[in-house]
Amino acid sequence: MYIDFADLLSKQVYHCMTQTIVPRPIAWVLSDNGQPTSYNLAPFSYFTAISSDPPLIMLSVGKKPDGSDKDTKVNIQNGKYCVVHIASAEQAKQVTESAKTLPYGESEIVQQQLELASFEGFALPRLADAPIAMACELFEMQSIGNTPQSMIILKVLHLYIEEQFATMNEGRMDLDTNALNPLGRLGGGEYWANGQSFTIQRPK
Repeated sequence: MYIDFADLLSKQVYHCMTQTIVPRPIAWVLSDNGQPTSYNLAPFSYFTAISSDPPLIMLSVGKKPDGSDKDTKVNIQNGKYCVVHIASAEQAKQVTESAKTLPYGESEIVQQQLELASFEGFALPRLADAPIAMACELFEMQSIGNTPQSMIILKVLHLYIEEQFATMNEGRMDLDTNALNPLGRLGGGEYWANGQSFTIQRPK
């Protein structure tokens, strides 16, 4: 099969990319709503590491269905900080539910009754049950493409990993990814974990 992207609508291109760039890691992002103890939580699978010196990661954030900016973009732009989590496969339903569009200021964490924990040396908390968390500050933000998307580059300040999944070996960290069982993203409503795909439909 040969596909010329020049012949496709942007939505068709999106489906081709998400079906073939697989599996993708998921950034489960906590950001500050600007209200006391109110936090937004949302997943993004246009996400990758881009540099280790400085330690930079990238999110690509689209628009809400009504064309307005997503809460994550607004919060990072205003507050400069966020926490990026790597979820386990056991958290797939929670990750999916957090993709639901809510009115600005309503917290997915409150809605799902997720537990928070303090993040040592950082202003924002982390999800208590997420095995990996990265404390991040805004490094750069750009609008790209025709939509446009927001390309958000974050500098990682601190890294948290549940001790059961990580060991240090001569100064190098070894991660037991089989035990961690990280959640990956495929196309449509499909996820990937430990070599198996499964489907959870996104909430309306």
